[in-house]
Amino acid sequence: MNKIAITLLLTLAVSAVRAQTVNKKYKLDTQMFASNAGHWYGIKDKHNVINPKRKQPRYAANDVVAIGDNILLFQKNNGGWAKNYDVTAILTPDQQDSIRNDKGNLNTTFDNGTTYTHVASLADVYRATGQQKYADGAVKGIQFILSAQYKNGGWPQYYPLENNYSRHITYNDDAYVGIMQLLQEIKDHRDQFTFVNDELYSRVEQSFKKGVDCIINTQINDFGEVTAWCQQHDEVTLQPVWARAFEPPSICNAESANIVLLLMSIDHPSAEIKKAVKNAVNWFKDSAIEGTRVKTVAAPPDTSQYTISHTDRVVVPDPSAPPIWTRYYELQTHRPMFCNRDSKVVYSLAEVARERRSGYAWYTYNPQKVLDKYPAWAQKWLTNNN
Repeated sequence: MNKIAITLLLTLAVSAVRAQTVNKKYKLDTQMFASNAGHWYGIKDKHNVINPKRKQPRYAANDVVAIGDNILLFQKNNGGWAKNYDVTAILTPDQQDSIRNDKGNLNTTFDNGTTYTHVASLADVYRATGQQKYADGAVKGIQFILSAQYKNGGWPQYYPLENNYSRHITYNDDAYVGIMQLLQEIKDHRDQFTFVNDELYSRVEQSFKKGVDCIINTQINDFGEVTAWCQQHDEVTLQPVWARAFEPPSICNAESANIVLLLMSIDHPSAEIKKAVKNAVNWFKDSAIEGTRVKTVAAPPDTSQYTISHTDRVVVPDPSAPPIWTRYYELQTHRPMFCNRDSKVVYSLAEVARERRSGYAWYTYNPQKVLDKYPAWAQKWLTNNN
């Protein structure tokens, strides 16, 4: 065996030992990728470059190096990621080749917890290993996020932009909040982001500020009553707009709650932030529904073109139930509202088709998280000295 071969084998052996040492000490939060993985395994999408194999094996959360390498493999040439793949999957060589050959297909997005979670995980892998390639991948991802931001501070669902509703500023499924939380961690000099240089840090700081401004500017003023936010807002007018066919312009309490929690996490909030939080809290109090519980019940199989449903959801009166909120409230009337795939608005869950009734989160407890935290926040920031 020649010296080159021996050196290569020794290098591989050292790398394997190092990976084992890292694995024992560090674990990644793979739950961040649950939405992506769930869609990959649960929905066979013809647009996916690869689909899962039967009983596809997966790395454990402490397989830090292997998962980090997968994240880099899935990263596109523009620094972002496509959605609905499992970065913890142990890929076959053919699957790896297919992903590698698709890097120029820039179907990059923030939907389903994509891109900002990948950046955060690469930062964790870098902290665990000290290997520069993970920091470089994270920097590319951060630069992608900054490039995707509109001048008004918002983010679309997809970037490069597509000619559909995904161009709108997207709060849906906490995409916007997820991006902002990542930028906040960088801005606050969290340990895993020591690789961010001064120039990039300054850009992140400005991006976060613009993101806050956009949140303030999109809070819905409904004929003089300031309420909360829609799932998506027009990228030009900032007004509430349709997303998918069953996601109408409305006041959306599910996503709004996490927007408020983000605002409440900001140290030394401005007068505008304080006002936005107070108005949203008042809205959550006014829109709470008492004495109602939503139950998931067994039901005969219902087959649609989308899925086979084996359960149903029913709304029942229950005086002991905690406050609950609908996901959507109608603009102007503030009535709880629902919607079918034909975009027809209805006013009770029972009027929603079975497939959507059991397959979408029409009710939420998210605003209660805000109401629970608000007294302490108000005591800290709404005194005369702040």
